[in-house]
Amino acid sequence: MDSIPILSLILWLPLVAAVIVLFLPERRAMFAVSLAGTLLSLVLSVVVWVSFESGAGMQFRETFDWLPALGIQYALGVDGISLLMVLLNTFLFFLCIVYAWASVHERVKEYLFTMLILEVGITGVFLALDFVLFYVFWEVMLIPMYVLIGVWGGERRVYATVKFVLYTLFGSLLMLVAILALYFVHGNTTGVYTFDILELTQGTYGERFQLWAFLAFFLAFAIKVPMIPFHTWLPDAHVEAPTTGSVILAGILLKMGGYGFIRFSLPLFPDASELAQTAILVLSVVAILYGALVALMQTDLKKLIAYSSVSHMGFVTLGIFSFTQQGLDGAIMQMFSHGLVTGALFLCVGQLYERTHDRLIANLGGLAHRWPVYATLLLFFSLASIGLPGLSGFVGEFMVLLGAFMTGTRIFGVLAVLGIILSAAYMLWMYWRVMLGTLKEAHSRLEDITRLEAAVLVALAAVVVWAGVQPQIFVELFTADTSGIMQALAESGVSSAVIR
Repeated sequence: MDSIPILSLILWLPLVAAVIVLFLPERRAMFAVSLAGTLLSLVLSVVVWVSFESGAGMQFRETFDWLPALGIQYALGVDGISLLMVLLNTFLFFLCIVYAWASVHERVKEYLFTMLILEVGITGVFLALDFVLFYVFWEVMLIPMYVLIGVWGGERRVYATVKFVLYTLFGSLLMLVAILALYFVHGNTTGVYTFDILELTQGTYGERFQLWAFLAFFLAFAIKVPMIPFHTWLPDAHVEAPTTGSVILAGILLKMGGYGFIRFSLPLFPDASELAQTAILVLSVVAILYGALVALMQTDLKKLIAYSSVSHMGFVTLGIFSFTQQGLDGAIMQMFSHGLVTGALFLCVGQLYERTHDRLIANLGGLAHRWPVYATLLLFFSLASIGLPGLSGFVGEFMVLLGAFMTGTRIFGVLAVLGIILSAAYMLWMYWRVMLGTLKEAHSRLEDITRLEAAVLVALAAVVVWAGVQPQIFVELFTADTSGIMQALAESGVSSAVIR
């Protein structure tokens, strides 16, 4: 296995498929190649998972000099945290291509090319061990997402894409400045000028420098999560994005922000993270409650799911900055679960819109009479979003709450519980208004979802149940890595760090 560049294969196979798609004339052949590329990446990700040794740090590393004069390398590697994100990413992209087979009929070649390039960009973010390489992938991801929303989106797609790009670029440019500052500060201190993420993480930086660099990284990651008050691009992007665009946006793109906090903010800037802890915990709880309350008031089904993402991602930052082992583990599980559940909910919304051409909740109702399969799956994912025990959503939220109650100020945990109660209110009320009651005459002849559409949702449901019933399989993948982060925080003098 060591002689095979398996991470490069996972990363670049979708690009190979994208190039081949450009030269294919037939729709069936385009989808066959796209499915093959995404499926092979998924299979190889599973191979890495099976071969992965928990607690052994970065594994399957690939390194060669890219620009040696500047200390820039092509460096890839995975630990348990990044591996779980890669598994989620490759799984969702494969299912999106499967779903698109029946739903995308215009500009198919361009659509598949865009999706495959987007997969390369996001996968690279989780695999990169060099800051320049990481930044390249971070920016590359913007282009296909911009195209995806701008070409296949709704009526206000131009406004949504411009807003998304401006927000993200602003944070990204500040992060680039901080990366360059790290490069020079580390070089001036040690004599070694490098962009190696692991080596830079081992460095020690002054409190003043940490604070400014932390703020630059914080803006980039907070916009991606998105945290309050940097969230306003998300509902617009979700509403205007095509169905698969919303799935990727909610399912994996938002996780790049949480991953950035865990991978970079805590290890690089422990003192600044401690100074910002209380403020970020407050913003996290505000996001949980605000997102839930706004979701409760939505009349558009897609906007309701979008604001629920703001609320659920608040649990991620709450867990990360609780500075507890349980909270950090719970944040990662919450990212994984949110990717599966919210991705499935956006698929459900897309399936409904393709049949009714309507997302206004007031115009729907009684659909369970005609769509028993759809009604069952929508209820399942609604309960998973609420955090029903036995499903993946419960695991992450419960562990985050444990971490929040272990902090010095337990009020954060109490307020987060209110967010869970509100999530039950808006999800169950949504289901009652959309699926129960009197069936509208205009919808009386609509057919239930197809076997292919149901198969995609069932695949997601199977993993949601698996992660809910046997969460230790997933937690054991990364718990040694999060333990190392917590140990490093404690050794750096972060007094609020609580190690299990």
